[in-house]
Amino acid sequence: MGKRRAVPERTAVARPHRRSGVPLWAKVALPLVVLAVALVIGSGAFDRSPPTTAQRAAAIEAGVRCPSCTDVSVAQSNASTAIAVRHQIEQMVADGRSTADIDQVLVSEYGQAILLVPPDAGGVPLIWIIPIVLGLGAIATVGVVLWRRSRAFGALRSEDADGRADARDHETV
Repeated sequence: MGKRRAVPERTAVARPHRRSGVPLWAKVALPLVVLAVALVIGSGAFDRSPPTTAQRAAAIEAGVRCPSCTDVSVAQSNASTAIAVRHQIEQMVADGRSTADIDQVLVSEYGQAILLVPPDAGGVPLIWIIPIVLGLGAIATVGVVLWRRSRAFGALRSEDADGRADARDHETV
């Protein structure tokens, strides 16, 4: 038989961790997109059917206070004044009046206290915009921090690999 060649010993070489083909941003963005789509669909934003007159009247009645009750809507009360206001609202809805017109008629007859929901003062968009801007800012900050860390980790990893290569070169010399 022939001579056997000496096989050099293999040193344990750290293999880089195999990454999946999907980038991190996609792993984060996909669930957020699915959540956003589910919330939009669940909110009924695509429901195009207009409310019936009875549904519209019921919605208005839920926001109008019973004139003779304390903190109860006319939809919840069986007081005679609440029934009269319900009939008045149903008649105005059947006549085709807008919700703003109906509210204005009721306020002129009973005063501003008749409305359970106060009129819009114009600050509502600001109430929604500020948390959204702060949330997007927080997400961007976290994204930048993670991006910087991943770059720093990659640089450290390459320096470590270069250091090991230099150490092997010195061992073989």
